[in-house]
Amino acid sequence: MFQGFKQFILRGNVVDLAVAVIIGAAFGAIVTALVDFIINPLIGAFVPTGDLASWSITIPGIVADAELGIGGIISAVINFLAIALVVYLAIVLPMNKIAERRAAGAPAEEIPPTSEELLAEIRDLLAEKNSR
Repeated sequence: MFQGFKQFILRGNVVDLAVAVIIGAAFGAIVTALVDFIINPLIGAFVPTGDLASWSITIPGIVADAELGIGGIISAVINFLAIALVVYLAIVLPMNKIAERRAAGAPAEEIPPTSEELLAEIRDLLAEKNSR
């Protein structure tokens, strides 16, 4: 049981996935800090509260007012879009370019002949050999 678990853990794809998750979490923290400390304050200059994350809309209710924190939602959307843009530009776009270059340099795949075609070729070669 432990041997199978050890083989599973030491497989290349499991280790690669673990590294990707760790790097992704660290990268997400960097982008979140960028959005929280640079982008949100710039956008916050144009909202009534002066801080995008604390911007909310009050909806009057019968018993109590409801605070809708739309600034936090906008901040989360900006954070997501920033991460998605960087992942696209840093990973997806270069990988697509590499795949295109590999496909352009690769020879076209030939369709292998069918059994009937091979037998017909053998028959023709034997007929040619016997006619000599």
